[in-house]
Amino acid sequence: MKIQERLLKFVTRMNWILLVLSGAAGFFWTSPAFAGGIICGGLIVTVNFHLLYRTLKKAFVPNSLTSHHVILAKYYVRFLVSGLLIFVLIFKHIVNPIGLFIGLSVVVVSITLATLLEFKNLLLKEAV
Repeated sequence: MKIQERLLKFVTRMNWILLVLSGAAGFFWTSPAFAGGIICGGLIVTVNFHLLYRTLKKAFVPNSLTSHHVILAKYYVRFLVSGLLIFVLIFKHIVNPIGLFIGLSVVVVSITLATLLEFKNLLLKEAV
């Protein structure tokens, strides 16, 4: 398995694992609005990551190369929808903004963990 595929699989799985763990921790130790913020933020960013993956995967298939304009248009539509969702969640006081921020950090934490693990594997390979 190529390193890129392995990293993508790890990040995708870790996104869902971190979302479930942080959401459960939020429900056990914080208010429902805070936990709801964690879950909503995590869902927004995880679904966004998945849709970006699908868009890019389709764009690089040789028999159906997609224009970069289409890719950018899809990116901005996702960005706009995500922004509107976040605005409504905060403006209507549906969720706690700090919890939402924590939830929105799920993909960043997943990518950071994947980088650290890959760096550790690289160092162990060179040590042998």
